[in-house]
Amino acid sequence: MVRSLILLSLLTLILGCPQKDPYVPPDLLYLFKSYPVGKNPTSIKTGDFNQDGFTDLITSNISSNSLSILFGNGDGSFQNQVSIQVCREPRNLAVEDFNMDQHLDLALACSGSSQVVIFLGKGDGTFKKGAQYPVNRTPVSIASGDFNGDQKLDLAVALRNDKLQILFGTGNGRFRIGPLYVHGDKPTSVATADLNRDGYLDLAVTNGGPMSSAVSIWLGQGDGTFLEPTDYRTGKRPLSVSFADFNTDGSLDLLVINGQMNTITVFLGNGDGTFQEGIDSGGDAGPMQGLAQDFNGDKIPDVAVVNSQSGSVSVLFGKGDGTFQYPPRNYRTPRGPFALTSLLVAADRGDQPGLAIANNSGNSVSIFLHHGLKTRAGRKVSAGL
Repeated sequence: MVRSLILLSLLTLILGCPQKDPYVPPDLLYLFKSYPVGKNPTSIKTGDFNQDGFTDLITSNISSNSLSILFGNGDGSFQNQVSIQVCREPRNLAVEDFNMDQHLDLALACSGSSQVVIFLGKGDGTFKKGAQYPVNRTPVSIASGDFNGDQKLDLAVALRNDKLQILFGTGNGRFRIGPLYVHGDKPTSVATADLNRDGYLDLAVTNGGPMSSAVSIWLGQGDGTFLEPTDYRTGKRPLSVSFADFNTDGSLDLLVINGQMNTITVFLGNGDGTFQEGIDSGGDAGPMQGLAQDFNGDKIPDVAVVNSQSGSVSVLFGKGDGTFQYPPRNYRTPRGPFALTSLLVAADRGDQPGLAIANNSGNSVSIFLHHGLKTRAGRKVSAGL
């Protein structure tokens, strides 16, 4: 007996402890269908533009100077695009009700003409061109929120020449020029949230230039002005920033997608507008944009990332501490996935969320549905490519 125990101990020392089974990420999504849009789409957003209760999609198409609207049918499918000619090189857009008439409007960041252009929605899926505002220069990202506390939506515009422009809304679809801030190095994205829980909106701006590679946090003072920013080092060439509570402590964290070295960075928030040192995770080749949502139903945010070089969307499943399981689940997409948005097919439905992806090189939008998605009749939606 003693001899057997000694032999077992020796074998354990030689062979080591039994290896844990490798992690196998769940397969939760499937490519349902792809739809043609304008040339080289660079952003994609959702909204119910014709007010039928179904989610619609809109892309900004930088090379065809157009927007493409895909009206939803309420079952994950969409009608053929409706194209709108807008401005030179629309790079990004914000979707909100800027004139308070209960219809969704659009604010476009037009890189080619260095303008912000407003399109006012009529509620039937059509738009009327509104005012346009020169910005200096090359707007690349735009976000909306009430920055001065007057209950009217304002705009924050990231400009490629190291500037951040604020435009104050008047509540009728028009804006007046606000402060212009100079900071950073080639801003690539701007997002807004109340990061220090003081009731005032703050800004997060990624700076993708070689002299910076940082995300800047601008704390709002509630009057339309912002304090001097604090910079946090990211991976190389950060391209987008968004928010989620990755460690479920009640404080917003940052998600930054880094275009070089193929990483994403999570900054855990302290609840006061400051953040801990970034936690890097590996990704697929050429990550462009990411979003956080709970794909597997464990109440912990996961992350979906579109990867332009590898032609894929990666889903990384969160552990609840700002890190992710490895490996991620990768899904092939058409060429050059560039931007993405979460997709709920109808406002009054409880379906699992899917994804809509803008494929820059493929001039298309791809719809990924969750395997739990049901039609109104209760049967599963059949896949189609």
